Amino acid sequence: MSADPLFQPYKLKHLELKNRLMLSSHEPAYAEDGMPKERYRAYHAERARGGVALTMTAGSASVSRDSPPAFNNILAWKDEVVGWMKALTDECHDHGCAVMIQLTHLGRRTRWDRGDWLPSVSAGPDREVAHRAFPKVAEDWDIARLIRDYADAAERMQAAGLDGIELEAYGHLMDQFWTPLVNRMEPPWGGDLGNRMRFALEVLGAIRARVGSDFIVGIRYSADECEAGGVSAEEGREITRRLHDSGLVDFLNVIRGRIDTDAALTDVIPVQGMRSAPHLDFAGQVRAATGLPTFHAAKIQDVATARHAVASGLLDMVGMTRAHIADPHIVAKIRRGEEDRIRPCVGANYCLDRIYMGGSALCLHNPSTGRELELPHAVARSDAPRRVVVIGAGPGGLEAARVASLRGHEVIVHEAAPGAGGQVRLTAQTARRAEMMSLIDWRLAECDRGGVQFHYNSYAEAATVLAHEPDVVIVATGGMAAEEGLRAGNELCVTAWDILSGDAQPGSSVLIWDDAGDFAALQAAEKIAATGASVEIVTRDRNIASEVMSMSLTPSLRELQRRDVRFTPTWRLEAVRRDGNALIASLGSDFGDMSCERRVTQVVTNLGTRPLDDLYFELKPGSANLGEVDYEALVALAPQTVLRNPEGRYKLFRIGDAVSSRNTHAAILDALRLVRVL
Repeated sequence: MSADPLFQPYKLKHLELKNRLMLSSHEPAYAEDGMPKERYRAYHAERARGGVALTMTAGSASVSRDSPPAFNNILAWKDEVVGWMKALTDECHDHGCAVMIQLTHLGRRTRWDRGDWLPSVSAGPDREVAHRAFPKVAEDWDIARLIRDYADAAERMQAAGLDGIELEAYGHLMDQFWTPLVNRMEPPWGGDLGNRMRFALEVLGAIRARVGSDFIVGIRYSADECEAGGVSAEEGREITRRLHDSGLVDFLNVIRGRIDTDAALTDVIPVQGMRSAPHLDFAGQVRAATGLPTFHAAKIQDVATARHAVASGLLDMVGMTRAHIADPHIVAKIRRGEEDRIRPCVGANYCLDRIYMGGSALCLHNPSTGRELELPHAVARSDAPRRVVVIGAGPGGLEAARVASLRGHEVIVHEAAPGAGGQVRLTAQTARRAEMMSLIDWRLAECDRGGVQFHYNSYAEAATVLAHEPDVVIVATGGMAAEEGLRAGNELCVTAWDILSGDAQPGSSVLIWDDAGDFAALQAAEKIAATGASVEIVTRDRNIASEVMSMSLTPSLRELQRRDVRFTPTWRLEAVRRDGNALIASLGSDFGDMSCERRVTQVVTNLGTRPLDDLYFELKPGSANLGEVDYEALVALAPQTVLRNPEGRYKLFRIGDAVSSRNTHAAILDALRLVRVL
């Protein structure tokens, strides 16, 4: 038996878990028609294959028709879910991985205009800020059917062969009953803690009556809402004691905080730049007080912290959920002695943020996640090694080099800067986003293992490239900040990149024109405001920072609001003119002929990037494909066979921002699906 604490088996009731690592319940939003079909199954099966002991599906599966999907949730109230869940469970079991599911009624944490357009229901009439729905207050007949719905859903999961279920009681209906911040009901469902907990305990009792005493039933709950008037740490201890004394619960999955606003949710599930494992010690205190099996997950993104959690007796099972979204093979790599090869979670939260914005979970720097069916994580070696020259060592170029080396090709990279990173180096200038460099460092290490040759401070020209006699050339030169976009006065402005790089110093009163909606404007605003300058961010969009999603936006907004940065949506910057030592910024509107002006000392623009594509067009005439990409083949992961110039000596491609202004995920995806079939 391994001496590693993470590899000690753990017995939960009758279920033996082969190690201490798990995926906590989460909703990747891959369901189709409310069912966990092939894509959903492939995602969990990949992590089971990678060695995780327990995978928790859904976050959460809906038990009732009037709990419509807020995040493309699984519909556990439909009988047809049994077959789909059985197929998923059987495949994970084949890899020795246990399977559970989180069941819930979302209560007010959804919208009435989804699903069947039924009114949302809760223990009080107040809306949840995040979803804006005003619920009806539950009546006796609602409560009776909801208890029955929970029991029905649990029975379906038992029939599907799952190893157990988890009930969600943080931000959802169950704890909407027990928190004084929401519950406005009269006894027996409101008032003192006993009445507020009655619904949860009756649900647990009904489930036990239906599935029996052997089936594993746990609860994921907030033991401290961290908000005045809510469930305090003291009341949380009493809730925990009553759950323990009920004898109805087999494990606790501990949460600290609330999730009814973007900011509160981000404190529960911290993102990039926030403290790692902030609630771990708190979860350990709950375990010590109850002796019940205790699970927990909240930015435990590295193996050392997970190992500490088990070795110190803080947790029985450690949730490394976003870490497994980034790398499904964490356990296998530890077993092989390749812990240093684990693809790191950089906390960018592209996974959860996309879900909460109505998309599906993707990893910022692992494009195979969620695409397991069409874009497998493993890369096969080529039977025809080639010489591949990559220009640019940003995330896209490094991914192209990494994958080409895995394919067995000879790879040569030219980078104009003294080191790798591209735009990520600029992003990492903000200390809170320094974690982004991990996606660069990991690729550099993998390229080093693959024998990739790097040439830094090398501003490659066509002759430089052709001297290598390449078979394939990949231009990953990225882009530069766009400087033209105004009717007049472009030359009077500086870019957000100029501010971040230090090429321009902040003014004393600054207008930032954000027409890209990405992080650059926010980071520039933060740097400028830190000098004590007054800052206003103007955007023609209805929302600020439209490309920065809700949870990732939270740390930026906290910092900017502390420094009194103003946001002005629905106006556009049209022109800038000089007036003595000041600048006059002329604003217009897409909604009519309204106009206004601002008098400032500096105007900063964030207009996206323009491709650095001179080298590409210089090389294009000598290429066999004349730069053409067969999109059908690209999407189908088939080789690129376009031949437009029989005299061409090499195939030529460009990726990432060298094509158009997009994001890191797009650049890495470009590289992966192009190069994995070279």
